[in-house]
Amino acid sequence: MSPDTVTETPAPDYKSTLNLPETAFPMRAGLPEREPQWLARWARIGIYERLRASAAGRAPFILHDGPPYANGNLHIGHGLNKVLKDMVVRSQQMMGRDARYIPGWDCHGLPIEWKIEEQYRSKGLNKDDVSVVDFRQECRKFAEHWVEIQREEFKRLGITGNWSDPYLTMDFHAEAVIAGEFQKFLMNGSLYQGSKPVMWSPVEKTALAEAEVEYQDVTSHQVWVRFPVAADASQPRKSSYREDGTTRVLFGAELNAQLSDASVLIWTTTPWTIPQNRAVAFGPSIAYGLYQANRPGTDDKPATSETVILADALAGAVFAHAKFAEGDVQRLRDVSAEELSALTLAHPFRGLEGANGEWDYDVPVLPGEHVTEDAGTGFVHTAPSHGDDDYQLGLRYGLPMTYNVMEDGSYRADLPLFGGQHIIQPDGKEGPANVSVIKALAGAGGLFAKGKLKHSYPHSWRSKAPLIYRNTPQWFAAIDKPLSDGKGEYGDTIRKRALTSIEELVTFTPISGRNRLHSMMEARPDWVLSRQRAWGVPLTCFVKRGAKPTDADFLLRNEEVNARIVAAFEAEGADAWYKDGSKERLLGNIVNPDDYEQVFDILDVWFDSGSTHAFVLRDRADGSEDGLADLYLEGTDQHRGWFHSSMLQACGTIGRAPYRGVLTHGFTLDEKGMKMSKSLGNTVAPAQIVKDYGADILRLWVAQTDFTVDQRIGPEILKGTADSYRRLRNTMRFLLGSLGDVTEADRVEPAQMPELERWVLHRLAELDEVVRTGYAAYDFQGVFQALFNFATVDLSAFYFDIRKDTLYCDGDTERRRAARTVLVHLFDRLTTWLAPILTFTMEEVWLERHPGEDSSVHLQDFPTTPSDWRDEALDTKWQAIRAARRVVTGALEKQRTAKVIGASLEAAPTVFVSDALAQALRGVAFEDLSITSGIVVTTDAAPEGAFRLPDVPEVAVVFALAEGEKCQRCWKILPDVGTHPHPHVCARCDAALAGLNVPA
Repeated sequence: MSPDTVTETPAPDYKSTLNLPETAFPMRAGLPEREPQWLARWARIGIYERLRASAAGRAPFILHDGPPYANGNLHIGHGLNKVLKDMVVRSQQMMGRDARYIPGWDCHGLPIEWKIEEQYRSKGLNKDDVSVVDFRQECRKFAEHWVEIQREEFKRLGITGNWSDPYLTMDFHAEAVIAGEFQKFLMNGSLYQGSKPVMWSPVEKTALAEAEVEYQDVTSHQVWVRFPVAADASQPRKSSYREDGTTRVLFGAELNAQLSDASVLIWTTTPWTIPQNRAVAFGPSIAYGLYQANRPGTDDKPATSETVILADALAGAVFAHAKFAEGDVQRLRDVSAEELSALTLAHPFRGLEGANGEWDYDVPVLPGEHVTEDAGTGFVHTAPSHGDDDYQLGLRYGLPMTYNVMEDGSYRADLPLFGGQHIIQPDGKEGPANVSVIKALAGAGGLFAKGKLKHSYPHSWRSKAPLIYRNTPQWFAAIDKPLSDGKGEYGDTIRKRALTSIEELVTFTPISGRNRLHSMMEARPDWVLSRQRAWGVPLTCFVKRGAKPTDADFLLRNEEVNARIVAAFEAEGADAWYKDGSKERLLGNIVNPDDYEQVFDILDVWFDSGSTHAFVLRDRADGSEDGLADLYLEGTDQHRGWFHSSMLQACGTIGRAPYRGVLTHGFTLDEKGMKMSKSLGNTVAPAQIVKDYGADILRLWVAQTDFTVDQRIGPEILKGTADSYRRLRNTMRFLLGSLGDVTEADRVEPAQMPELERWVLHRLAELDEVVRTGYAAYDFQGVFQALFNFATVDLSAFYFDIRKDTLYCDGDTERRRAARTVLVHLFDRLTTWLAPILTFTMEEVWLERHPGEDSSVHLQDFPTTPSDWRDEALDTKWQAIRAARRVVTGALEKQRTAKVIGASLEAAPTVFVSDALAQALRGVAFEDLSITSGIVVTTDAAPEGAFRLPDVPEVAVVFALAEGEKCQRCWKILPDVGTHPHPHVCARCDAALAGLNVPA
């Protein structure tokens, strides 16, 4: 080595002297593997029970769980629903309420019964070959099996609740209460037996409620049918009509004679109902005409001419369907409503060979407000046994009911021409009835035209088979009959009480739910309570032998009998009703059992779930003090389901709605907005999401969606959700890394903090209001968006970015202590605020800082945030400073892209600002905010070419390189580096090293 060679001393490695983040909290979450550990821990420490104990004396908050059906694995709708409920319960608890949650299951009804029947059929067995009690026991075991599976699936999603003691509608006490609730309808006068058309499943051989019906597009037969004017009408009908400016009385016989060659045309998509026709309805306000239709002859067929009556607005479409040319049709004259009401028609099968006179009766023409000119002919063929409008018209005019269709969807065996033929076959496919009726119409000269129509048609959501309207004896709850129960504060009928509840007592989220439920309650018919099945709670009533349903003593109303039934159900369950000798046991020594017949229909399963308020909210120690729920939360379909049946049931028993609030969520669709279907292969199962991503990702997806409308989910959406999760996890990881050794002694009061820290406290105070208001309004999307934006924009991209230098490089300075104090406040709030959403992750974060067997974030309340942290003037000032900072970072990014600099600390720009902004920046270390080594702020005019942003016109930046040497500890480039005892560091770092007793 030459004596003249200069050897540079290598720069010391100061990395060990930095306060770098330290945490065992992993960057990779590993949720699928780690979440079960938290579940086991919560079970071990009894967290739900501890919450109940600690919340004693608080105002209760009761979310009553709408019972899922115990018959299969969970689908994504279950996941959405239960996670939403869990977010409600957890947030209400952490806002200071005693938020109890009792999960429950719907266990009775056709879906389970149908599964057991399928098992029987697969083994070649017949349900009717075993006793009802044995069959019911099979159903009970099936439900128990799926309750256990679903319970574990729900718990895996992080749902908190009383899982050790859920409610089941098949529990003996529940069955006893359901029977007792039914008896209240028996005793208050609303229960009656009636024969009217109800939605009927020929495949399942039972009546269905509207909530058990789904609509599918099908292609149906459509026919236009002639109902000829009856020349030999036996009924002398009378009317008046105007002719040549005068009015005269015209008797039906005379009118029928005038129109003896005419036919009234009807249109229907259910030809099988034609044999049950008893009238034709017309619209009094619709314009009708008499038309002559001529069909030219051909080599094979002679020319024909006929006159028909139909609505003028529909005539063109009808004749087009019948393939008449425009010139072949002539309108002869008006036909008035008075004339129509005087007409008498003949059934199309009147006098038909082989009919044995079955249809040789007069068919009246009756006014009906339900008749429109939207489609068809303006006339509606009326079969009172097979449609509600038809039934109501029949009641008004005394039309007879028919009983031609049997429970299996076949015509009665002795019905002429069609006996025994199925409308719907046992396999759910169309039977021969429609085609047979169409052929008979053609043979009788009644078929004017025919075709096919694709339209929406009701199906059973269980068997997926088509339904029919069928007249059967059923048990109903009258919703417009005044009740004698002394609970008339909100009305004397079920309907009035329901409407008053909706208008005055219930809060709806979203508000559209109010209008939907209100309109349904306004228009709904009486409630069909009975089902012709075996698995459920029976209609616990007796009818007097030989009495008619209209007789006053038809139903046995005896409180002593009722009490005996309820006691038997408490001891043995509803099976007590079906055991040998049950009637004698229940009636003996009170009334003569021989005088009564026992009813064996079972209750609509919606009555079961509608009664849950009684045996959950009213009867349980952890129920509700007033028997009411603060919230019912279900999908939008439950406006005609559980919300609806619960309203009807409670209005009939307690006189009002059983809930104070109703929250409705939409349906879950795939990423393209299509309905999920196994056949399409686009379903997303919660179990698969948990396996691939973890339950917290599913929960986060729920929080990010607007649940009040239909949501979408799929692989790409879940990837985006997972990315949001990672960003949020990194924020929490930074907090943990910077708080490892912080103590109470490090705390700094707000008055001693720099403005930047006081601005963060202000944001926390703002967010405290947003979070509490949002959770109270169930706006989980709004809460999460506010917190996520705060964590990623205000913190990670701004505050943390700025204060990393202070946290890592400062010694024990007031500024560093203030920053760490703020980090503690951030930690306490973000972990608790996010805990209702990210249940598992926030527990993991909390335990990293607060370890201990008894520790849990879910045992915490939201921290109280001092109101004096709010400082609107400071916020306004710092919004302006942040805007100026954006201009600086924009200017630096331009230089970085051009590779002039590699890092912002290489810069020391000049910033040209307005006088007002200069005043705001006075006393603020703007170079630290901009993460530059230096900065010059001036109010001089900016030179041409200075960097600007259009939305911040009062700020301009001229780039300049920082001058000096790079500090080997904090990496700032400063003129004083190298002038201090510790080599190659700036003054700030030299002082920090001295405080750490690092030799110079």
